Amino acid sequence: MKEYSKKQMALKYAQEKKAEVQDDFAKSIKPLAELLDSLRHLESFPIGKDEDILALSNPPYYTACPNPYIKDFIERYGKPYDPERDDYHRTPFVGDISEGKNDPIYNAHSYHTKVPHKAIMKFIEHYTEEGDIVFDGFCGSGMTGVAAQLLNRRAVLVDLSPAATFISYNYNTPVDVGEFEKEANRILDEVEKECGWMYETLHTDGKTKGRINYTVWSDVFICPYCHNEYVFWHAAVDKEKGKVLKEFSCPECRAEITKTQCERAKVTFYDQAIGQEITQAIQVPVLINYSVGKKRFEKEPDKFDLDLIRKIERSTIPYWFPTSVLPVGYNTEQPRRSHGVTHVHHFYTKRNLWVLAACMSKPHPSSNLRLKNFLLFLVEQLILGMSRLARYVPRHYSQVNRYLSGTLYIASQVVEVSPWYVLNRNKINKIKNLSRVLLKDYIGACTTFCSSADSTLIRDACVDYIFTDPPFGNNLMYSELNFLWEAWLKVFTNNQKEAIVNNVQNKGLNEYKELMTACFREMFRILKPNRWMTVVFHNSKASVWNAIQDAITKAGFVIAQVTVMDKQQGSFKQVTSAGAVKNDLIINAYKPKQEFTDRFLKNAGQGMEKEFLAEHLTKLPVEPNIERTEQMLYSKLLAQYVQRGYAVRFSARQFHKLLAEHFKSVDGYWFTEEQLPRYEEWKRASGLKSIKEIKTGQQVFITDEKTALTWLYQFLDEPKSYSDIYTAYHKAVTHLEDEIPELRDLLDNNFILEDKLYRRPRTKEEEERMEAQRERELERAFDRLLAEVQSSSRRLKNVRKEALKYGFTRAYQEQLFADILAVARRLDRKILEENSEINDFVEIAEIKMGEDI
Repeated sequence: MKEYSKKQMALKYAQEKKAEVQDDFAKSIKPLAELLDSLRHLESFPIGKDEDILALSNPPYYTACPNPYIKDFIERYGKPYDPERDDYHRTPFVGDISEGKNDPIYNAHSYHTKVPHKAIMKFIEHYTEEGDIVFDGFCGSGMTGVAAQLLNRRAVLVDLSPAATFISYNYNTPVDVGEFEKEANRILDEVEKECGWMYETLHTDGKTKGRINYTVWSDVFICPYCHNEYVFWHAAVDKEKGKVLKEFSCPECRAEITKTQCERAKVTFYDQAIGQEITQAIQVPVLINYSVGKKRFEKEPDKFDLDLIRKIERSTIPYWFPTSVLPVGYNTEQPRRSHGVTHVHHFYTKRNLWVLAACMSKPHPSSNLRLKNFLLFLVEQLILGMSRLARYVPRHYSQVNRYLSGTLYIASQVVEVSPWYVLNRNKINKIKNLSRVLLKDYIGACTTFCSSADSTLIRDACVDYIFTDPPFGNNLMYSELNFLWEAWLKVFTNNQKEAIVNNVQNKGLNEYKELMTACFREMFRILKPNRWMTVVFHNSKASVWNAIQDAITKAGFVIAQVTVMDKQQGSFKQVTSAGAVKNDLIINAYKPKQEFTDRFLKNAGQGMEKEFLAEHLTKLPVEPNIERTEQMLYSKLLAQYVQRGYAVRFSARQFHKLLAEHFKSVDGYWFTEEQLPRYEEWKRASGLKSIKEIKTGQQVFITDEKTALTWLYQFLDEPKSYSDIYTAYHKAVTHLEDEIPELRDLLDNNFILEDKLYRRPRTKEEEERMEAQRERELERAFDRLLAEVQSSSRRLKNVRKEALKYGFTRAYQEQLFADILAVARRLDRKILEENSEINDFVEIAEIKMGEDI
């Protein structure tokens, strides 16, 4: 008892000290109400009444709108950037990683996508020092902030969604544990006293009353043959096996039918909440799971249960609840079409709507806004779990939070859970333990606000590191998925700047790319020079991968490494193509030093090629890295010049000469003079003598000609026969995205055949000869394409991308932009969408010629 008391006293003292610091900052600011008008012009300003935005906010550390105090926050907690004294140096993080998805912090609140905070901590620890400021422009549930604060860093968390920032704020701000537990129990007790009768049921003995844990509701369908209604649960569910049958018999006519052959039975009634008549699919209760004491039982609903439901339906809910109209969207179509769910309150049974409204109304300690918001954070977790989105999963003992992530899907069997089944004392204890961690380990200096990542109100060059997990194409429609949460919070996402691919919002891949570019440009602006950004990419279409790479590089960043997170081994493997892997990708990119950037822009890149390569090579790990190969380095150089419209002076052959004159090649990788001793030391320390022995987790997938040549160069560390090469080569080939030469042609045109064995070029003369031969071949291939375009109006098929890159580079150097556009007009649009190097030339040509293809 004595030890527990000391812990409590220590936590209380820590809270008071943090509160003192925060109160001092909070007292020095203007009220948010006086500043809203100065923020309203921002396109990311949320949709909602001023009083609701103010009620949700807790300034200066959290605002449910763009944060007018962020400059003061940076001024108070940040470290000014001094280029003359800046000695920062990091290479990409390549260590092992632990995801930590079973951590109680991670599981305290759900969200559509999450990177575990323990995984993020590894990156933050590598790239930053204590007291640094970490930024996340797509913060979601705030795991970047959790990771930063646990490492004694400051965090700035931004998201367009009020729901996301509210979750993030509560994850990252301490609260009085004792007060929280007291108020949480008060809420549960009051709601049980008022609404407990709604979840009573009679035990099978007909006398004893039990408490309902959950009720299963089933769709009602109409048989296409006899036109009678049948309850799906009775006709199609195998209760013993817990499976839904694809084919089943109609209970009336015994015809063999499937669900897709049948129409849902519907009912039309007057909805008092919105004052209009509506038509919805019929769902009826079919199973009740309840407890008598500590024992659980199941039964079919009886007269007592059905009378109780009718009584609730006839009653008026005495609390406010949202009646917002569902937006037209990708995710809202299914509930609207299949079940007639057109408004937020339709996602709930009358019973659960009543209880949820009661729970949301109870946190009202107006003297302590932080406690009120944390209580809402607790109750908010009922919003999805108590809705009709929750599917009944018979093979699972628990029916808590059985909704499908990433969608608003209403199933044919839904489970109506009681609030005490979801939000019991155990859940309160879990949130309480989260509060203790917040209080004990966090430094209490994280700011969260609702804004677009392209308009943060943060000053230039003041952030030390960026870790972010942005939306990727059409994977998730966040504003639609967050609509239920935000309806209860009364503040909605302004989706004008939402960076997604969404036909309803008239946003295709180009619009998505433009929005992402604007966001990354803002991140580039606020990041200190010579610092890093890590982007988590959830594998999607190659076109989206290309758009993300384009957006990052167009913003000014240089991508130094792309790795795949191996979730089983907790490690990284280097990759060259997103389409070749199934795991999440990690993109590490840096903002060049200010001095280099200034001279690069001033000189329009002229004469800066060597300096760019030296700058880039120092940013790469000294261990073997795909980015150190000649092909990847040339691609980086082209991107830097072409995207800015600067003159490209080097062909691939001239680029090879530049490398050979100023840098060193070992084991197929290029280094600066200063890096070579460290690379050799790394090999010695690893007990390695040759490239053949190196096992660094590199994983080159053959998807196109460039990756094929990269793979072959690495594989031919010593001479090999064609049959050996053929066997290994075809094992490494994944889905080919390109028209590439046959293996024999690749070998004959790029490697030396000697004594029936293929090997790499060894001398400078051999390398120049092979490169010249390759250039002549690519030139002939491109000239054939150009001739075909000039003589025919047909679309180009079976296009060799390396020939396109070569030809476009030559045309760009000679300012033959019309040739680039002539070929581009005949290309499959997919080629441009999925290849940033080719698309860069086309975009610049469009600008130069003043026309679109």
